[in-house]
Amino acid sequence: MSQLSEFIDRIRYADNEKVGRVLKVGGGVVVILAVLAGGWWFWDARWQPPPSIFDSPVDDSLGYLALDDFNQLSLEERMKYLQEFAQRFRGMQQSESATAAAFLAGLTGPTREQMRQNARILAKDILLDGAEGYLSLPEEEREKFLNEWITRWMRTGETFVMGEPRDMTDEERLERIQRRSRNDMERERSPDRIPQVDGENAMRFLDFWQSDIEVASTPREQGQIIRFLEDLRGHLIKPPGA
Repeated sequence: MSQLSEFIDRIRYADNEKVGRVLKVGGGVVVILAVLAGGWWFWDARWQPPPSIFDSPVDDSLGYLALDDFNQLSLEERMKYLQEFAQRFRGMQQSESATAAAFLAGLTGPTREQMRQNARILAKDILLDGAEGYLSLPEEEREKFLNEWITRWMRTGETFVMGEPRDMTDEERLERIQRRSRNDMERERSPDRIPQVDGENAMRFLDFWQSDIEVASTPREQGQIIRFLEDLRGHLIKPPGA
């Protein structure tokens, strides 16, 4: 047992009179030591930092995604971890792929639910990051923010899948997603497709929201995200030059 631990134990088990004398003589020191000891116990003994993606067994890297500790990382740190894992996954040997498949197949109960919850929280935090940044800006700066936000996440998605962004400019990315969004809207407006597609889209969105984002969000966060997504959709489907 360390000297610090012994010191704290003596204080815990001392009688009231002795504790009173200690506090009178060195109260400030005791408080500082208690705070330091508590901080050490919480961060060093309870929180686990992420393993090194390229130096750890694949099941250890995957297992971290099923820990609540993953949520303690910042959004940037979580995305970096996933991006590095995607990079390793693309270069996995056959034995590592089999290990990863076996690990995921064996996830059950609370561990499986924690991994799903981590994914929900990550999706919520990505949208909330956009919503908070967007709503904090004056009206005249919001359109530029939407363009930069959507193209940044498009580049991120491309890097996850292919290892690097596509060979195209952000202007080309934006034009591409706007064109697709307008085409999707026009298909939904087709008289032959309105009953089926609108119903399917509505149910799909509600299922996604209720099962993933809503359960990981506070009412305030939900309001911010909904407002952000509504404005983002309107921005993407507006006619060119509008």
